Amino acid sequence: MTDKRGYAVLHDRHLNKSTAFTEQERDELGLRGLLPPAVGTQRTQLSRVLENLRRKRDDIERYVFLMALQSRNERLFLKTILDNIEETLPLIYTPTVGQACLEFAHIYRQERGLYVTANDRGRIAELLSNWPSDNVKVIVITDGQRILGLGDLGANGMGIPVGKLALYAACAGIDPADCLPVMLDVGTDNKVLCQDPLYLGLNQPRLTGDDYLDLVDEFVAAVRERWGNALIQFEDFATPNAYGLLNRYRDKTLCFNDDIQGTAAVATAGVLAASGLAGTALEDMRIVFLGAGSAATGIADLLVPALEDVGLSNEEARRRLWFVDVNGLLHAGRDDLLPHNLPYAHEHEPADFIETLRSIKPHALIGATGAPGLFTREVLELMAALHERPIVFALSNPTSRAECTAEEAYRATQGRAIFASGSPFGPVNYGGRTLVPGQGNNVYIFPGIGLGAVAVNASGINDAMFLAAAKALAARVDAEALANGTVYPALTDIRAVSLDIAVAVAEVALASGLAENAPSDLRGHIAALMHDPTY
Repeated sequence: MTDKRGYAVLHDRHLNKSTAFTEQERDELGLRGLLPPAVGTQRTQLSRVLENLRRKRDDIERYVFLMALQSRNERLFLKTILDNIEETLPLIYTPTVGQACLEFAHIYRQERGLYVTANDRGRIAELLSNWPSDNVKVIVITDGQRILGLGDLGANGMGIPVGKLALYAACAGIDPADCLPVMLDVGTDNKVLCQDPLYLGLNQPRLTGDDYLDLVDEFVAAVRERWGNALIQFEDFATPNAYGLLNRYRDKTLCFNDDIQGTAAVATAGVLAASGLAGTALEDMRIVFLGAGSAATGIADLLVPALEDVGLSNEEARRRLWFVDVNGLLHAGRDDLLPHNLPYAHEHEPADFIETLRSIKPHALIGATGAPGLFTREVLELMAALHERPIVFALSNPTSRAECTAEEAYRATQGRAIFASGSPFGPVNYGGRTLVPGQGNNVYIFPGIGLGAVAVNASGINDAMFLAAAKALAARVDAEALANGTVYPALTDIRAVSLDIAVAVAEVALASGLAENAPSDLRGHIAALMHDPTY
């Protein structure tokens, strides 16, 4: 029972049940007369929400409607998401969240989360003390420099942490009261934003170098001082900072980078499931990546231990993985590569994208470019000529940035492609069959990773946890899904998926010495922690 009464209850999104407060609750909480007399149920409220949601004219209006619902009644919002996840996930996450970030300053309604700016050096602990909760367990932070495939959106990037934490709550049952979205506003180099009179962020060039690192150092230290071992998830940082911050903090605090490690786990799970469908053992696969940024390289870095698990040496595993960027094939003779690219710069003659495909003859093609349409008909037909069941993952987000559509992939390969994308595509009818593209969405991974780490109070997150998560996800794909060409489980099973992943992650944490005092019933312990939004 809360100490709050009257309007304070109705204006607290964690407590508010609106018309579903019972007669007794209305008396005890001082709500008599503040609500219509009819006592409703959450089910009735849900029907009203869906009726209003579906009459909105476009997805950005639906997004605004759902964010308003979250701000006034969080449990009803989460129930709406969970019970209608295939309909609502594209609205609160990719692809609509990309448009919401582009328009963030123009659709802004109510404060959410914490803003730490480049001007707050020396007082970040004071800022964190302003947050009302003493029990923050999960933090998602972005600096807005590389929002999806849309680039530098500055403070508009706050839509990403807000959306990610909504998914933590809905998909893994992390109590929303224990979640904190953070915008690290270090300025923006986006001239369009700087000329927008409604822009809400710092209108100054981005902070860089030691000043930038000192700011993040102070933030991480302040988090540990205020909330101890709270999980920090880095989200949508540009590649150099993404790798730099991950390497700087991964051995010092509980953290991970979703774009590098979460994307790696969901893509690896897709490859594991697809290998059986394609009839090619994982250890025999060759994979070409189009794009050599943090997402693509992160996938490769997790596929290496997956390949080692099936008997390859480290060198053999890396030789199975090839990269192409805007300058062509990554090979040992190039002098323009970043450190994270070097392990995949093999001995080979220079080659463009098509020449690389013809030379390497990959079983799988993975796109993580942020540039649309790069998997052309020529590319897709070549993949179909190379293998009976080519694996094509067009992972760039949002939908408008995908390397190809599901329909393009299926039609160019006579329905033989095993296709997955980062954003959703609908089923495709081809040759009398209904082909269901998989969505390689990080929502399958990061909520379970966070839940597992928090459940055993892990001190860190290692690569073995992400490989365990990938295997747990792949194991959830059933025969019916595979028969339709789908390499991911149904989103309607997301809570069960998150629980499986959380258990796998917690087991690795305990075995690795990153957590202690395992409960006798680990699965039961984690399941009991999952917040139920039903009332």
